[in-house]
Amino acid sequence: MKLIEKNWVTAGYRSFSLEGPNGLIIERLSRTTGKNKSSFYHFFADVTIFTDVLLDFHLKQVALLAEKESKCRNLEEFISILTEHRTDLLFNRQLRIYRSNTSFESCFSKSYEIALPSMLPIWALVIGLTENSRLAEMVLRLSIENFYLQITPENLNPEWLYAYFDSIKKMVEGFKQGSMTPRLDGSV
Repeated sequence: MKLIEKNWVTAGYRSFSLEGPNGLIIERLSRTTGKNKSSFYHFFADVTIFTDVLLDFHLKQVALLAEKESKCRNLEEFISILTEHRTDLLFNRQLRIYRSNTSFESCFSKSYEIALPSMLPIWALVIGLTENSRLAEMVLRLSIENFYLQITPENLNPEWLYAYFDSIKKMVEGFKQGSMTPRLDGSV
């Protein structure tokens, strides 16, 4: 990818992660990149093609994230990786929000399938379900939807992530004990 093309993709990816498809305004991206609009059309022809390039780029980013998660050994590393890939998580959130678009739904599903297997071992460790990987996967599948409903550009940080994982762990502990009805926000 040429540097100018990469600048457009980086700016578009960041904008989509914050605003979804409504953020893909060529004039604004032109100001962000410092490149003229004709440069955009030279590389991408139109916003539809550009969006497809962003979706392909996202799947590559998810693969990088999944590779890192597969090597993760503890909660601190996991949160560090998630924080490092903040824009990717926010991009995925937008795909979820706008999943009525079939291309976005397809990309969201593919990203889920890429990330789930590599994330499951660290997830099971973090929530205290290493002895039951099937249950850990079920909790993960339920929690992902909740996670994307809750994250925002303002709260997606280490402090929030620690609290979120702690609330999931408490919920799992409550279910194991059968003595409480915890909620995903951490309250009982």
